[in-house]
Amino acid sequence: MSSYNRVILIGNLTRDVELKHTSGGKAVTEIGLAVNDRRKQDNEWIEDTTFVDVTMWGRTAEVADEYLGKGDPVLIEGRLKLDTWEADGAKRSKLRVVCERMQMLRQKKSGEANAEPTPIADEAAVVF
Repeated sequence: MSSYNRVILIGNLTRDVELKHTSGGKAVTEIGLAVNDRRKQDNEWIEDTTFVDVTMWGRTAEVADEYLGKGDPVLIEGRLKLDTWEADGAKRSKLRVVCERMQMLRQKKSGEANAEPTPIADEAAVVF
């Protein structure tokens, strides 16, 4: 039987991006993502937040470092990866998402433009 490992999450970064490089020079970063879930229980809305670690590689990691910061909304598509290790004689494990695609969801703030305005040298040169 075949399997399918795909995750799509929308959430907000819990911390600023810290870009690192492997010994081979490949860019990598691990972000924290807060994913909110809202549901109604007994006529009352309950909000749960799940915190997910997401690993980004290569150009995706570089773009995240350049354009994303704490609190920014982002869509992540990737796969689950279970890391296991031993520490102090105890077996440990951690489930994380390996990002394969990232979409920034931040809206432009009012007043932000696509390009810098062209400065006018002399206000007297402006014709009304």
